[in-house]
Amino acid sequence: MGDVHQLILDHGVETARNRASDKLERQCVDAAFSVLSDEGFNLAICHSGFALTALPHRSLKDRVWERSGGKNGEIKLRIESGATANGDLVGIPSGAIARLLLIHLSSEAVRNNSRVVELGSSMRASLIRMGISPGGKSFAMVRDQARKISLCRLTFYNKGQHSTAISNGSFVRNAVLCNDDGEQMALWNDVVELDEVYFKSLIEHPLPLREAAIRELSGRSMAIDIYVFLSYRLHVLEKPVSISWPALYAQFGAGFKQKKVFVNSFKEPLALALAAYPEAKVTISEAGLVLHPSESPVPKIQPRAGRLLTGFKRG
Repeated sequence: MGDVHQLILDHGVETARNRASDKLERQCVDAAFSVLSDEGFNLAICHSGFALTALPHRSLKDRVWERSGGKNGEIKLRIESGATANGDLVGIPSGAIARLLLIHLSSEAVRNNSRVVELGSSMRASLIRMGISPGGKSFAMVRDQARKISLCRLTFYNKGQHSTAISNGSFVRNAVLCNDDGEQMALWNDVVELDEVYFKSLIEHPLPLREAAIRELSGRSMAIDIYVFLSYRLHVLEKPVSISWPALYAQFGAGFKQKKVFVNSFKEPLALALAAYPEAKVTISEAGLVLHPSESPVPKIQPRAGRLLTGFKRG
Protein backbone atom coordinates (compact mmCIF):
# COMPACT_ATOMS: atom_id res chain seq x y z
CA MET A 1 0.00 0.00 0.00
CA GLY A 2 3.01 2.29 0.08
CA ASP A 3 2.90 4.98 2.76
CA VAL A 4 -0.43 4.32 4.43
CA HIS A 5 -0.24 7.59 6.36
CA GLN A 6 0.19 9.69 3.24
CA LEU A 7 -2.58 7.75 1.53
CA ILE A 8 -4.95 8.60 4.38
CA LEU A 9 -3.89 12.25 4.40
CA ASP A 10 -4.25 12.62 0.64
CA HIS A 11 -7.37 10.59 -0.05
CA GLY A 12 -9.10 9.84 3.26
CA VAL A 13 -9.44 6.77 5.41
CA GLU A 14 -12.28 5.17 3.43
CA THR A 15 -10.22 5.16 0.25
CA ALA A 16 -7.31 3.68 2.17
CA ARG A 17 -9.55 0.95 3.58
CA ASN A 18 -10.92 0.16 0.13
CA ARG A 19 -7.40 -0.28 -1.20
CA ALA A 20 -6.42 -2.69 1.58
CA SER A 21 -5.99 -6.17 0.15
CA ASP A 22 -6.05 -8.23 3.35
CA LYS A 23 -6.77 -8.16 7.08
CA LEU A 24 -3.29 -6.92 8.02
CA GLU A 25 -3.49 -3.97 5.65
CA ARG A 26 -6.92 -3.05 7.02
CA GLN A 27 -5.53 -3.21 10.57
CA CYS A 28 -2.64 -0.98 9.53
CA VAL A 29 -5.05 1.55 8.00
CA ASP A 30 -7.14 1.62 11.18
CA ALA A 31 -4.07 1.97 13.41
CA ALA A 32 -2.60 4.72 11.27
CA PHE A 33 -5.89 6.63 11.14
CA SER A 34 -6.41 6.36 14.89
CA VAL A 35 -2.99 7.87 15.62
CA LEU A 36 -3.21 10.52 12.90
CA SER A 37 -6.62 11.67 14.14
CA ASP A 38 -5.68 11.61 17.83
CA GLU A 39 -6.33 15.14 19.07
CA GLY A 40 -6.05 14.32 22.78
CA PHE A 41 -2.40 13.41 22.35
CA ASN A 42 -2.31 11.61 25.70
CA LEU A 43 1.08 10.31 26.76
CA ALA A 44 1.98 6.95 28.24
CA ILE A 45 5.26 6.10 29.93
CA CYS A 46 7.32 2.95 30.18
CA HIS A 47 10.77 2.22 31.56
CA SER A 48 13.35 2.73 28.79
CA GLY A 49 14.96 -0.57 29.74
CA PHE A 50 12.04 -2.27 28.01
CA ALA A 51 13.15 -0.70 24.72
CA LEU A 52 16.13 -3.05 24.73
CA THR A 53 14.80 -6.02 26.69
CA ALA A 54 11.32 -7.43 27.06
CA LEU A 55 8.99 -9.69 28.97
CA PRO A 56 8.10 -13.05 27.42
CA HIS A 57 5.25 -13.10 24.91
CA ARG A 58 3.62 -16.25 26.27
CA SER A 59 2.88 -17.60 29.72
CA LEU A 60 5.82 -19.29 31.42
CA LYS A 61 6.03 -21.27 34.62
CA ASP A 62 9.81 -20.94 34.65
CA ARG A 63 11.50 -19.73 37.81
CA VAL A 64 13.77 -17.25 36.00
CA TRP A 65 13.50 -15.22 32.79
CA GLU A 66 16.52 -13.46 31.32
CA ARG A 67 16.79 -11.29 28.23
CA SER A 68 19.64 -9.12 26.93
CA GLY A 69 19.53 -6.26 24.45
CA GLY A 70 21.40 -3.29 23.08
CA LYS A 71 24.10 -3.19 20.42
CA ASN A 72 26.50 -5.29 22.46
CA GLY A 73 24.07 -6.83 24.93
CA GLU A 74 24.80 -4.12 27.47
CA ILE A 75 21.29 -4.25 28.96
CA LYS A 76 20.09 -7.38 30.68
CA LEU A 77 16.76 -8.04 32.37
CA ARG A 78 16.37 -10.85 34.90
CA ILE A 79 12.96 -11.64 36.41
CA GLU A 80 12.40 -14.27 39.09
CA SER A 81 8.93 -15.70 39.50
CA GLY A 82 7.14 -15.08 42.75
CA ALA A 83 5.38 -17.84 44.67
CA THR A 84 2.13 -18.39 46.53
CA ALA A 85 1.97 -18.93 50.27
CA ASN A 86 2.22 -22.66 49.53
CA GLY A 87 5.44 -22.16 47.60
CA ASP A 88 3.94 -22.71 44.14
CA LEU A 89 5.49 -20.56 41.41
CA VAL A 90 3.02 -18.09 39.84
CA GLY A 91 5.10 -17.61 36.69
CA ILE A 92 6.69 -14.69 34.85
CA PRO A 93 4.62 -11.67 33.75
CA SER A 94 3.98 -12.05 30.01
CA GLY A 95 2.02 -10.96 26.99
CA ALA A 96 0.29 -7.73 26.11
CA ILE A 97 -1.68 -7.45 29.37
CA ALA A 98 1.47 -7.41 31.54
CA ARG A 99 2.96 -4.70 29.33
CA LEU A 100 -0.20 -2.57 29.55
CA LEU A 101 -0.33 -2.89 33.35
CA LEU A 102 3.29 -1.79 33.68
CA ILE A 103 2.72 1.11 31.28
CA HIS A 104 -0.24 2.24 33.40
CA LEU A 105 1.69 2.04 36.68
CA SER A 106 4.71 3.79 35.16
CA SER A 107 2.62 6.51 33.54
CA GLU A 108 0.82 7.36 36.77
CA ALA A 109 4.02 7.30 38.83
CA VAL A 110 5.90 9.64 36.46
CA ARG A 111 2.90 11.93 35.91
CA ASN A 112 2.49 12.48 39.67
CA ASN A 113 6.19 12.08 40.56
CA SER A 114 5.17 9.61 43.22
CA ARG A 115 5.69 5.89 43.65
CA VAL A 116 2.25 5.66 45.25
CA VAL A 117 -0.22 5.00 42.44
CA GLU A 118 -3.97 5.12 42.91
CA LEU A 119 -5.81 2.13 41.51
CA GLY A 120 -9.46 1.23 41.12
CA SER A 121 -11.18 3.64 38.75
CA SER A 122 -7.95 5.14 37.37
CA MET A 123 -6.56 1.77 36.30
CA ARG A 124 -9.93 0.66 34.97
CA ALA A 125 -10.22 3.83 32.86
CA SER A 126 -6.64 3.51 31.65
CA LEU A 127 -7.08 -0.12 30.56
CA ILE A 128 -10.34 0.72 28.79
CA ARG A 129 -8.60 3.58 26.93
CA MET A 130 -5.93 1.10 25.85
CA GLY A 131 -8.50 -1.37 24.54
CA ILE A 132 -8.92 -3.79 27.45
CA SER A 133 -12.45 -4.74 28.48
CA PRO A 134 -13.06 -4.47 32.25
CA GLY A 135 -14.93 -7.77 32.56
CA GLY A 136 -15.05 -11.42 31.60
CA LYS A 137 -12.01 -13.15 30.12
CA SER A 138 -10.04 -9.90 29.91
CA PHE A 139 -10.53 -9.29 33.63
CA ALA A 140 -9.26 -12.78 34.45
CA MET A 141 -6.14 -12.13 32.37
CA VAL A 142 -5.59 -8.77 34.10
CA ARG A 143 -5.93 -10.44 37.49
CA ASP A 144 -3.46 -13.18 36.56
CA GLN A 145 -0.82 -10.78 35.22
CA ALA A 146 -1.30 -8.40 38.15
CA ARG A 147 -0.53 -11.22 40.57
CA LYS A 148 2.63 -12.16 38.65
CA ILE A 149 3.80 -8.53 38.55
CA SER A 150 3.12 -8.15 42.25
CA LEU A 151 5.07 -11.20 43.34
CA CYS A 152 8.04 -11.29 40.98
CA ARG A 153 11.51 -9.90 41.55
CA LEU A 154 13.50 -8.13 38.83
CA THR A 155 17.02 -6.96 38.16
CA PHE A 156 18.28 -4.62 35.44
CA TYR A 157 21.97 -4.91 34.58
CA ASN A 158 23.50 -2.01 32.64
CA LYS A 159 27.04 -2.85 31.55
CA GLY A 160 29.11 0.28 31.05
CA GLN A 161 32.65 0.52 29.74
CA HIS A 162 34.26 -0.01 33.12
CA SER A 163 31.49 -1.27 35.41
CA THR A 164 28.04 -2.78 35.65
CA ALA A 165 25.16 -0.85 37.23
CA ILE A 166 22.61 -3.10 38.90
CA SER A 167 19.04 -2.18 39.82
CA ASN A 168 17.77 -4.98 42.01
CA GLY A 169 14.26 -4.98 43.40
CA SER A 170 10.66 -5.55 42.34
CA PHE A 171 8.04 -3.74 40.32
CA VAL A 172 5.87 -3.02 43.36
CA ARG A 173 6.07 -3.30 47.13
CA ASN A 174 2.35 -3.79 47.71
CA ALA A 175 0.43 -6.39 45.72
CA VAL A 176 -1.88 -5.39 42.88
CA LEU A 177 -4.42 -8.13 43.52
CA CYS A 178 -7.89 -7.90 42.02
CA ASN A 179 -11.11 -9.13 43.61
CA ASP A 180 -12.54 -12.12 41.80
CA ASP A 181 -16.05 -10.80 41.21
CA GLY A 182 -15.82 -11.24 37.44
CA GLU A 183 -17.50 -7.92 36.73
CA GLN A 184 -15.79 -4.95 38.33
CA MET A 185 -12.17 -3.78 38.16
CA ALA A 186 -12.18 -3.53 41.95
CA LEU A 187 -8.97 -3.99 43.90
CA TRP A 188 -8.03 -5.14 47.35
CA ASN A 189 -5.78 -2.12 47.63
CA ASP A 190 -6.83 1.45 46.79
CA VAL A 191 -3.22 2.30 46.07
CA VAL A 192 -0.05 0.46 45.12
CA GLU A 193 3.45 1.53 46.03
CA LEU A 194 6.13 0.99 43.41
CA ASP A 195 9.40 -0.47 44.58
CA GLU A 196 11.80 2.35 45.49
CA VAL A 197 14.64 1.07 43.28
CA TYR A 198 12.34 0.56 40.29
CA PHE A 199 10.72 3.98 40.76
CA LYS A 200 14.11 5.72 40.95
CA SER A 201 15.24 3.95 37.78
CA LEU A 202 11.94 4.79 36.06
CA ILE A 203 12.23 8.51 36.91
CA GLU A 204 15.79 8.53 35.59
CA HIS A 205 14.95 6.59 32.42
CA PRO A 206 11.34 7.28 31.35
CA LEU A 207 10.31 6.65 27.76
CA PRO A 208 7.29 8.68 26.53
CA LEU A 209 4.88 6.92 24.16
CA ARG A 210 1.66 7.81 22.36
CA GLU A 211 -1.27 6.32 24.25
CA ALA A 212 -3.27 6.16 20.99
CA ALA A 213 -0.53 4.00 19.47
CA ILE A 214 -0.42 1.65 22.46
CA ARG A 215 -4.20 1.28 22.23
CA GLU A 216 -3.98 0.19 18.60
CA LEU A 217 -1.31 -2.39 19.46
CA SER A 218 -2.84 -3.50 22.76
CA GLY A 219 -3.50 -7.09 21.69
CA ARG A 220 -0.06 -7.73 20.19
CA SER A 221 2.84 -7.98 22.62
CA MET A 222 5.55 -8.06 19.94
CA ALA A 223 4.05 -5.05 18.16
CA ILE A 224 4.18 -3.17 21.47
CA ASP A 225 7.83 -4.16 21.94
CA ILE A 226 8.75 -3.03 18.42
CA TYR A 227 6.94 0.27 18.87
CA VAL A 228 8.70 0.90 22.19
CA PHE A 229 12.06 0.04 20.60
CA LEU A 230 11.52 2.37 17.65
CA SER A 231 10.26 5.16 19.92
CA TYR A 232 13.52 4.87 21.85
CA ARG A 233 15.94 4.61 18.93
CA LEU A 234 14.75 6.58 15.92
CA HIS A 235 14.59 10.16 17.21
CA VAL A 236 18.18 10.14 18.52
CA LEU A 237 19.79 8.81 15.34
CA GLU A 238 22.06 11.10 13.35
CA LYS A 239 22.48 8.73 10.42
CA PRO A 240 20.91 5.46 9.18
CA VAL A 241 21.72 2.38 11.24
CA SER A 242 21.43 -1.22 10.08
CA ILE A 243 20.23 -3.97 12.44
CA SER A 244 20.73 -7.55 11.29
CA TRP A 245 18.15 -10.30 11.53
CA PRO A 246 20.35 -12.20 14.03
CA ALA A 247 20.42 -9.09 16.26
CA LEU A 248 16.66 -8.65 15.95
CA TYR A 249 16.18 -12.34 16.69
CA ALA A 250 18.31 -12.02 19.82
CA GLN A 251 16.19 -9.13 21.12
CA PHE A 252 12.66 -9.98 19.96
CA GLY A 253 12.79 -13.70 19.19
CA ALA A 254 11.94 -15.20 22.56
CA GLY A 255 9.80 -18.28 22.02
CA PHE A 256 10.94 -18.85 18.42
CA LYS A 257 13.22 -21.86 17.99
CA GLN A 258 14.28 -20.95 14.46
CA LYS A 259 15.40 -17.59 13.11
CA LYS A 260 13.59 -18.17 9.81
CA VAL A 261 10.27 -18.62 11.59
CA PHE A 262 10.95 -15.49 13.64
CA VAL A 263 11.75 -13.38 10.56
CA ASN A 264 8.49 -14.39 8.88
CA SER A 265 6.54 -13.72 12.08
CA PHE A 266 8.27 -10.40 12.78
CA LYS A 267 7.09 -8.57 9.67
CA GLU A 268 3.40 -8.43 10.63
CA PRO A 269 3.83 -6.80 14.08
CA LEU A 270 6.48 -4.54 12.52
CA ALA A 271 3.93 -3.32 9.97
CA LEU A 272 1.43 -2.59 12.76
CA ALA A 273 4.04 -0.80 14.87
CA LEU A 274 5.04 1.39 11.91
CA ALA A 275 1.39 2.15 11.17
CA ALA A 276 1.04 3.39 14.77
CA TYR A 277 4.20 5.53 14.44
CA PRO A 278 3.60 7.89 11.47
CA GLU A 279 6.94 9.64 11.87
CA ALA A 280 9.01 6.44 11.73
CA LYS A 281 11.35 5.87 8.80
CA VAL A 282 12.33 2.22 8.61
CA THR A 283 13.18 0.07 5.62
CA ILE A 284 13.39 -3.71 5.41
CA SER A 285 16.28 -5.41 3.63
CA GLU A 286 17.37 -9.00 3.15
CA ALA A 287 19.90 -8.46 5.93
CA GLY A 288 17.46 -6.93 8.44
CA LEU A 289 16.19 -3.43 9.15
CA VAL A 290 17.61 -0.01 8.36
CA LEU A 291 16.60 2.65 10.89
CA HIS A 292 16.61 6.24 9.65
CA PRO A 293 16.63 9.43 11.74
CA SER A 294 12.98 10.20 12.48
CA GLU A 295 10.88 12.56 14.53
CA SER A 296 9.83 11.44 17.99
CA PRO A 297 6.35 9.87 18.22
CA VAL A 298 5.58 12.49 20.88
CA PRO A 299 6.57 15.82 19.26
CA LYS A 300 5.80 19.07 21.02
CA ILE A 301 3.25 20.02 18.34
CA GLN A 302 0.58 18.06 16.51
CA PRO A 303 1.33 18.72 12.84
CA ARG A 304 -0.90 16.13 11.19
CA ALA A 305 -4.28 15.85 12.92
CA GLY A 306 -5.46 19.29 11.85
CA ARG A 307 -5.18 18.49 8.15
CA LEU A 308 -6.53 14.97 8.22
CA LEU A 309 -9.19 14.07 5.67
CA THR A 310 -11.84 11.61 6.83
CA GLY A 311 -13.22 10.30 3.57
CA PHE A 312 -12.94 12.72 0.69
CA LYS A 313 -10.37 13.18 -2.04
CA ARG A 314 -8.72 16.52 -2.49
CA GLY A 315 -10.34 18.69 -5.12
